[in-house]
Amino acid sequence: MLSMIAEHFNYAVVIVLMMTGLYVVFASDNMIKKLVGLSVFQTSVFLLYITIGKVTGGIPPIIEGLHGGGHDADHANAAAQGLQAAAGAAKGTHGSDYGAGHSAEILYSNPLPHVLILTAIVVGVATLSVGLALVVRIREVYGTIEEAEIDQINYAFNLEGTGEAASDV
Repeated sequence: MLSMIAEHFNYAVVIVLMMTGLYVVFASDNMIKKLVGLSVFQTSVFLLYITIGKVTGGIPPIIEGLHGGGHDADHANAAAQGLQAAAGAAKGTHGSDYGAGHSAEILYSNPLPHVLILTAIVVGVATLSVGLALVVRIREVYGTIEEAEIDQINYAFNLEGTGEAASDV
């Protein structure tokens, strides 16, 4: 039971962060707090994808000696040594014998989820920056960042045709 909890600890953290962020977004009238809640929610999604993308027992998809360069004899020898090292790793972990004509069953980790999360982090920071810039502009126009007060100002402006926001717009 304890080992199952330890194996799924990341999922529990994801759920707690996700529900916390969602609660802050729904419960708060302050726009800055809403943006913080969205950031917490977004962080939980990042953690979820990174957790799902983890391959237990997987090795990086990099074979030593095959990272580019010239195509001379030294490079060919390095490539052969890299393949032998990968085959030895597969033999040690999976019991297959590369030299006996059997295909090496190497378990590689997929780097794509991690690359996508790095891209999502950059997009998230940019989105948060735009949101904060909009909050600054809303504060300049309305004098507040509380949604209830902004709704009252808009209601008074629409009802009377005049109001504090009329001169700023």
